Amino acid sequence: MIKKTTNMQPDTQRFYIKNLFTSGAALLLKDKLESNGFNIVKIDAGIIIVDNSGFDKILFKKILTQYGFEIIADKEQILVNQIKQAVIELIHYMNNMNSVVRKSEYLVEKLNKSYSQLSRIFSKHEHITLEKYIILQKIERIKNLILQDEYSLSEISYMMDYSSVQHLSNQFKKITGYSVTEFKNNPKSKISFIDKL
Repeated sequence: MIKKTTNMQPDTQRFYIKNLFTSGAALLLKDKLESNGFNIVKIDAGIIIVDNSGFDKILFKKILTQYGFEIIADKEQILVNQIKQAVIELIHYMNNMNSVVRKSEYLVEKLNKSYSQLSRIFSKHEHITLEKYIILQKIERIKNLILQDEYSLSEISYMMDYSSVQHLSNQFKKITGYSVTEFKNNPKSKISFIDKL
């Protein structure tokens, strides 16, 4: 979807970008676009605002594709992308156990839709349910916390809203196919990119 912005930069376009979730990805993409002559007004989670002057849409799309991104035009797909972004923020960046516990409330407040609406639209466009997507993101966060070696498994289970270490361990094994101990012994081959889940 392309929208003319009406605020301070009247000659700009806003693009919604699929899977642009991390600041590292945004910085990489900004660098690549600017080195190809694009004037990036703003790049953030899920959006790029670009100056229209001398704008080459074919080259723009080619660079996005080269780095695994694409423009989203469908309103529901934009919402799915925003749901993913909100889940990633909640699980990976907020470091607030109360927020993880309140995940449904957080998504409802952030996206201004009921949880059942969000869940229905998410499942319609993705190959998994919203609940399963949240679990996958939690498992990746747990992997990172284990690798940081700052917290015990019981602290991690509390932080990530599991009733016990056993509950965490069982879900970890069920989702990944290997135990927490097996992960600790060979972590490199078992890390997933959060934007690819």
